[in-house]
Amino acid sequence: MKHTDIKEIIEKSDYLGKTVTVCGWVRTARDSKNVAFLELNDGSCLNHLQIVIDKARLTDVDVEATKLGASLKVSGKVVHNDRNDTNEIDAEEITVLGICPGDYPLQKKFQKLETLREMPHIRVRTNTFNAVFRVRSVMAAAIHRFFQERGYVYINTPLITGSDCEGAGEMFQVTTIGYSKDYDSEEEYYANDFFGQKTGLSVSGQLEGEIAAMGLGKIYTFGPSFRAENSNTQRHVAEFWHVEPEIAFCELPDLIEIAEDMIKYIVRDYMEKCPEELKFFEQRFEKGLTEKLLSVVNNDFAVVDYTDAIEELKKADVKFEFPVEWGCDLQSEHERYITEQVYKKPVFLINYPKGIKSFYMKQNDDGKTVAATDLLVPGVGEIIGGSEREADYDKLVGAMKDRGMKLDDYSAYLDLRKYGSVPHAGFGLGFERIIMYCTGMANIRDVILYPRTVGSIR
Repeated sequence: MKHTDIKEIIEKSDYLGKTVTVCGWVRTARDSKNVAFLELNDGSCLNHLQIVIDKARLTDVDVEATKLGASLKVSGKVVHNDRNDTNEIDAEEITVLGICPGDYPLQKKFQKLETLREMPHIRVRTNTFNAVFRVRSVMAAAIHRFFQERGYVYINTPLITGSDCEGAGEMFQVTTIGYSKDYDSEEEYYANDFFGQKTGLSVSGQLEGEIAAMGLGKIYTFGPSFRAENSNTQRHVAEFWHVEPEIAFCELPDLIEIAEDMIKYIVRDYMEKCPEELKFFEQRFEKGLTEKLLSVVNNDFAVVDYTDAIEELKKADVKFEFPVEWGCDLQSEHERYITEQVYKKPVFLINYPKGIKSFYMKQNDDGKTVAATDLLVPGVGEIIGGSEREADYDKLVGAMKDRGMKLDDYSAYLDLRKYGSVPHAGFGLGFERIIMYCTGMANIRDVILYPRTVGSIR
């Protein structure tokens, strides 16, 4: 169906005086004795295009064309509305493409986000989700561009895996058998399953990414990860999108620099390409959002040792729900205090106790900590987790034995340390969390098309 995007009509003066055809859904409708006004949106931009219906000229407009949610094709001349300083269309022909009955769920001007989550197939037509998913698209493109411009190779790691990427999260089981009483043991069950062993949906592409980096140098993955934690917080979903670079010949300070450059690149690109959406989010969801993002772009992030952060938390005049001691795994309340109250900007926390981090992280010389880093941001908490990887074969084997891991299950991973091992590092960015940070959306369920959570598979 030949038509022009509404974004083009609104933003460009080239169309003034020309007859065009647009398509879209009716967002608002106003009627008077001589003229009617419709606002149409086709998803190409946040703003709506006003359609002016002169009743003296158009006498046979279908009444269905004025109902909220109806889809239309409209032809007419583009004119400038001096009062609103925007382009609009004087309608010459209106065709109803799809009628919309009176039980259309979006009749109210404002609806709670909790209500809209119950209708993910409809909520994309609201201003909020129109803006969210356009921003998501722009930020995804920026991530790819950042790595591609710097010579990284894009790798697709498997979604079905026999590795649990030890410590990364609970896994969803993949099976073709399902519930059965036909097997006497777990071993017999899995031996008869599709892959002949226990398999699950990947919690991370890191291990396979490291393998790729040992031949390609710099790689990144960008795809879904699956974690089966029984969690209903505002920051967790069971299926999320994960950005995971792995870089050969890279140590922790290098990794921190790359991560900071990436975050600034994404934020800057978003601010340049989505000014209307940014203004919308600032008005509706987070006052001071623009100032916060400018601070990210224009200032260095803090780098703070875990031990120093613990001391800051212990002397804080705050009663935390979870007690703080050296060796504890920091909770969201601790992370947000560090970023929002102490440093008031993004913070790379480094050198965590090895007991609370994964086996593959490089062991520091003190014997107590590992060269790990989490990037904490105000309002969200952790959005990046990464580390320098342990490149020493014997130390890696020792860490795996300490955790009771089966070395045979990780023979390929150990081979990387046997055949030409090099210092290397990587991190994982939760894509939805950086979207939350940049839009002010407080719940991760509102930045993903179909949120998968405990007890919900709508």
